[in-house]
Amino acid sequence: MSLIFFPPPIQQINSEIAHHAGVDLYVLRLDLMHPLVNGNKWFKLKYNLLEAKEKNFTTLLTFGGAYSNHIYATAAAGNLFGFRTIGVIRGEERLPLNPTLNFAVQQRMQLVYLNREMYRQRNTPALEEYLRQRFGEVFIIPEGGSNLNGVRGCTEIIDRAMPTAGYAYAFNHICVACGTATTLAGIALSLDEGQRAIAFPVLKNGAFLAQEIESLLTNYLASDLPAPYSSPASWELVCDYHFGGYAKVNDELLLFSQQFTQEHGVPLDYVYTAKMFYGVMDLLKQGFFCKGDSLLLVHTGGLQGNAGIEECFQRFAKISKT
Repeated sequence: MSLIFFPPPIQQINSEIAHHAGVDLYVLRLDLMHPLVNGNKWFKLKYNLLEAKEKNFTTLLTFGGAYSNHIYATAAAGNLFGFRTIGVIRGEERLPLNPTLNFAVQQRMQLVYLNREMYRQRNTPALEEYLRQRFGEVFIIPEGGSNLNGVRGCTEIIDRAMPTAGYAYAFNHICVACGTATTLAGIALSLDEGQRAIAFPVLKNGAFLAQEIESLLTNYLASDLPAPYSSPASWELVCDYHFGGYAKVNDELLLFSQQFTQEHGVPLDYVYTAKMFYGVMDLLKQGFFCKGDSLLLVHTGGLQGNAGIEECFQRFAKISKT
């Protein structure tokens, strides 16, 4: 597996919808940084891996669902950088393994399953102590890489992922899908005055993430970790494009994603980026943005999850025909 991480390109989207709205539309292709460890997952893992290495840990332990991009990326990164990995998976084991978990096993990750009641305690000292007693000295990374190390990595997405230093500030709106809010927090800490971060929660009733974001920002700025600015840029949540909740996908979203890929050559993952891109295009139609605005849409990777979702749709289609 390659150790080379490529600078993510910025791709302009020549869309009639954007042209009619008088808005310039670009995509930051984090999905092209590395074949396996890409997107915002790399940025959220980077400083966790460095801390684990500095403290001489040899084993990483983290959490995720059966289709988790974070589990996939942690398994690949652990294998790449010489760590043993343990993935604590929500729910019961189901065989055969889906593509995500099968890949994790191929990357030598040990899978451990917790029932949903126990899994809800994943951030408690009691469960962490139980896991350390069971597996020994492990470096625990929270689900989704949602900790201050994760925020630190995400502060580099805009400022350091750009091909040229000044190019970052050509965009007055930075749009990103939102799960744990770690990426949004990091981006908000890295934007210049006059720029705004817009997050599209992929969870139903995602307004609760505002409190999570404020907590991450407050705790980060109170830490001794480096911050590009002393206060975050303005940000907002747009909560109307979750399509029913986390990992919920319908025919409309699938069709949009497929048509967008065919028209612009940008593949979208159904869980995160497809929902954000759909939301942006819909808001453009509604006149949400002003003429002359320049938008940067952050492609956070996660394309591996499409295989499992498409597999489920195909299985459902077969059942419906019988």
